[in-house]
Amino acid sequence: MTKLAPDAFGQLVRGRRIASVTGTNGKTTTTHLLAAAVREALGGDARRLVTNADGANLHYGIASALSTAPRADIAVLETDERVVKDLIAKGRPEVLVLLNFSRDQLDRNHEIKFLGRSWREALEAAGEDGPVVVANSDDPLVTWAAQKAPKVVWVDTASTWSADAALCPNCGGMLDRTERSAEHPTGAWDCPDCELTEPQASYAVIGDQIRLPDGRLVDPQLKVPGKFNIANAACALGAAAEWGIDADTALTGFRTVSAPAGRFSTATIEGATVRLVLSKNPAGWSESLPLLVSDPVVLAIDSVAADGKDVSWLWDVEFEQLAGRHVICTGPRAYDLAVRLSYAEVDHEIILDLGQALHRVADGPQPVDLIATYTPFQKLLKMGGLR
Repeated sequence: MTKLAPDAFGQLVRGRRIASVTGTNGKTTTTHLLAAAVREALGGDARRLVTNADGANLHYGIASALSTAPRADIAVLETDERVVKDLIAKGRPEVLVLLNFSRDQLDRNHEIKFLGRSWREALEAAGEDGPVVVANSDDPLVTWAAQKAPKVVWVDTASTWSADAALCPNCGGMLDRTERSAEHPTGAWDCPDCELTEPQASYAVIGDQIRLPDGRLVDPQLKVPGKFNIANAACALGAAAEWGIDADTALTGFRTVSAPAGRFSTATIEGATVRLVLSKNPAGWSESLPLLVSDPVVLAIDSVAADGKDVSWLWDVEFEQLAGRHVICTGPRAYDLAVRLSYAEVDHEIILDLGQALHRVADGPQPVDLIATYTPFQKLLKMGGLR
């Protein structure tokens, strides 16, 4: 398509009402949640909506998805962090959801402030014609980038990850954090050297509930697990509200989402019943590991371009919490993972071949939890007939 029409991306994003979702973690699930809310609001006219449901979020993937529905006037688009600038310039989205920044694919996105600066510059260039931004107030880099938007809806996501947010993105000073609490697991942040500080949020994650701007607490009752998905839902609620979708309608839509692009799905593969979890970086792994309930568990690691070739991030993940369980390391970088688990004093074995690793856990009485990076996860979806 792009050989025939090099500007296919620019042509296909024009003339639609667009809501874009971006960030290092949670893009796919949040996009599915927001798209489900829009479908619920549209009722029987869901043909007006197009979305890149499979998670292909670069220029080609977005163009491909949009080309399948040329008459759809509403688009909910998962957008790679590096594509945001072009989407703002060419598609003029009405709503832009900014989730978080974390080190991801270190060989490509080694400096996340560069990406944050590109968002900030794109929003500044768009001026008053720019999108309403729904932004994670817990993330200092997201907060700094969102400052140039004409309107920002702040969401306190109660994040548990702060390892990528030690320095102020505005002046470079060391950030201060208040004492940790249930509402702020990492502590509210503030820069003592400049004016950048954590903004007051309109939406907030409070335990397993979400506080709305009117003060009402709602229970999202999601089918996807994890507190990080409650945070994703809070951001999606903020975006839905900007499109005139009330919280109850949006939540009804959210509850139809169970396995976005295969995430959290259960499948029988090579005789083993496994629950599939995708994690691609330290922030994602820190949220996913507490979800594991089986013994043994399978961890699949690869390092091709889609995963990121640098696996040094393994040393930023607290694998110590798996102590007392047996871990099967699989995938091309299983030995790197095994070294990390040895230092964490976690019992483990190495089975390089993914199919053989699944044979190892076949015929068990309960589903086995399996966390994989991007490439083995896609392979598992195909092996399980989920894609």
